[in-house]
Amino acid sequence: MPVKHNLYEDLKLSKEEVAERGKADSKLAKLLEDYALIDKEVIDAESATANDDEIRKLKEKRLLTKDKIVQQLEYPGSRGAAKSF
Repeated sequence: MPVKHNLYEDLKLSKEEVAERGKADSKLAKLLEDYALIDKEVIDAESATANDDEIRKLKEKRLLTKDKIVQQLEYPGSRGAAKSF
């Protein structure tokens, strides 16, 4: 059974800490929203037994978004961190 990915564990921050920072940073808030949508797509694809290539692409997209979240958390003024898919 597919399991939702725990972004906050990877970030080593609580959900509350990240949410608080997202309130003050619109780019971060957008990235977090994008991440949640992509994570749901991964879970839905795994639940529907989508082909491996499709699942791999979605997971890569999720990882790229997570990397952008990390970058935005570490360097809030960085450019291009909120690029959407």
